[in-house]
Amino acid sequence: MDLVIRDARVVDGTATPSYRADVALAGGRIAEIHRADAPGPRPSAPRVLDASGLVLSPGFVDMHAHSDLALLRDPDHSAKAAQGVTLEVLGQDGLSYAPVDDRTRAEVRRAITGWNGDGDDIDFDWSTVGEYLDRLDRNFGGQGIAVNAAYLIPQGTVRMYALGWEDRPATAAELDRMRELVARGMAEGAVGMSSGLTYTPGMYADDAELTALCRVVASYGGYYCPHHRSYGAGALEAYEEMVRLTRAAGCALHLAHATMNFGVNEGRAPELLALLDRALDEGADISLDTYPYTPGSTTLVAMLPSWAGEGGPGAVLTRLADEETAARIRHDLEVVGSDGCHGVPIEWDTIEISGVSDPALAGEVGRTVAASARLRGEEPWTTARRLLLGDRLGTTILQHVGHEENVRRIMRHRVHTGGSDGILQGAKPHPRAYGTFPEYLGRYVRELGVLSLEECVAHLTSRPAARLRLPDRGHVREGYRADLVLFDPDTVAAGSTFDAPRTPPTGIPHVLVDGRFVIEDGQRTQALAGRAVRGAGRRRG
Repeated sequence: MDLVIRDARVVDGTATPSYRADVALAGGRIAEIHRADAPGPRPSAPRVLDASGLVLSPGFVDMHAHSDLALLRDPDHSAKAAQGVTLEVLGQDGLSYAPVDDRTRAEVRRAITGWNGDGDDIDFDWSTVGEYLDRLDRNFGGQGIAVNAAYLIPQGTVRMYALGWEDRPATAAELDRMRELVARGMAEGAVGMSSGLTYTPGMYADDAELTALCRVVASYGGYYCPHHRSYGAGALEAYEEMVRLTRAAGCALHLAHATMNFGVNEGRAPELLALLDRALDEGADISLDTYPYTPGSTTLVAMLPSWAGEGGPGAVLTRLADEETAARIRHDLEVVGSDGCHGVPIEWDTIEISGVSDPALAGEVGRTVAASARLRGEEPWTTARRLLLGDRLGTTILQHVGHEENVRRIMRHRVHTGGSDGILQGAKPHPRAYGTFPEYLGRYVRELGVLSLEECVAHLTSRPAARLRLPDRGHVREGYRADLVLFDPDTVAAGSTFDAPRTPPTGIPHVLVDGRFVIEDGQRTQALAGRAVRGAGRRRG
């Protein structure tokens, strides 16, 4: 034995009542669980950690993370490690950095600068999914990364690779190329495929194209994780579309940040849950993730209508610089309701600037677009356009359009899991990036009683592990990997707020990845125990 965690309250991920036990670790795995009421000698080891008063649970799985470059540039990565996160799922919202060629690598870097930074500090020495996963393993001189990471093939990046940024159906040859790229990524270890269906160019895909790609994903036992076509007007129809096409493809479905936002959806979470329950009762394989906050977060350019994004970032800037075209964009945003803003006319007082790429614009951070416009005596569109052009589309935002009742109802659902959707860039990021998991445990379990402790831990551990088809993670169980978190149920809380979003959590003194402390006595150690967690990579049938 390497370590014995003595007298812990074990919440094992099964949602069954907790129990007291000694848990012994050896070789990165759980070697023995000795319950307090069991006969026989207690396990011993060279090191014993007194865990009385603490809960021991499986490490938390962030089902929706945007740490694709952060894990490569930041050996500390306390944003997630300090929360008890031991595994993140990357490649979200249909846009990430593999598979790429020289052209698409440059294009995707530019397109998602607001999510991950420009990447000038990263050596982009990979092209394929397998090479990216290998890079995670050999990062920092071969030591690895702070926490484990799985990867979803980004459908928008795949479309960009096969046919660029054109708003049209794929040809048969282009669809075959996309199928090949998805199959190769799955074979190399991806766990599924993501889409960003309010982001260009992924949103240009029709249902037939998405269904064809989902069939490839299903043939490898993976799942489809869409940011679907609307979280506002038409949200229920967008959810139903995803359920329908994945059932036609025979593919498992995981709904990304499954919210019901904007005024048109206030109080409508029960309608979404009824839709999902009907499909589940008919045999559909569905899960979802949410974050425990009402505002969303994305880039300012994502609000624009899809036609403005055709051709890529350079074409967007050209259109914004043209007075006549910019007026069309404004009309779609403010009058029609652009598809980028979920079919709802934009309300500039809900759009808070959270980060900029150009330091000269730093004074804008923390203001809404409407407030910034009032300070300048100009219209909000003028302010937004100036930001988009001056910041070269790198501006990130918070969008204050959610509803607490919807958040609570959805997090109670039987297929719910936790995902931060945490964008780590910007001077004032969404606090969910640093606080999602302790916010669940502190606010929604201890303070509000929305979930019991045992239920919540299952949502954050075993349910996501099951979706990822990981046979030895997600439970405190003998033989399982020792990805574990110890927290105080009476004090655990998110420190991050909208005013101070990078404040660390409290009440999480110890976090282990592969049996090694990455957080010890509340402090980040130097351990880089994380690795790429690969899917099965084998075609079925």
